[in-house]
Amino acid sequence: MDALLSALATKFAGSDLSNYVGGRIYFDRAPDRAVYPYVVYSIVSAAPQDTFTESLDDVLIQVSLFSSSGGGQEIATMYGYLKTLLDDAVLTVTGYTNIWTRREGMTTMVEDITTAEGTAPVKHWAVDYSVMMQKS
Repeated sequence: MDALLSALATKFAGSDLSNYVGGRIYFDRAPDRAVYPYVVYSIVSAAPQDTFTESLDDVLIQVSLFSSSGGGQEIATMYGYLKTLLDDAVLTVTGYTNIWTRREGMTTMVEDITTAEGTAPVKHWAVDYSVMMQKS
């Protein structure tokens, strides 16, 4: 998984999405009091999909977009940058050949977050990607 996480970090670095959120892209969890907007990505599950001749890994990645903006434009822009970056992307994963990276679905929600100023609504869009890799 280290190789996949490294490939994702490389893909995010310097991207339009990263620039839009001020570089605030985190693995697994954002730090306390993180400034909005930001992105968190994590591995949801991983399963072998071996055939008789190939050793494959099917990994489900979730990319969560967070925005405290009152309207929908900020998070929709983040979503657009994410789709451009990862939909059908070719990831360079050391020791593997990337078979596909495809968006599987998205869940949207609004969460009430407690801040120093009080409670505020935060938009959270969770976008799932399937990454299929073949062991080299």
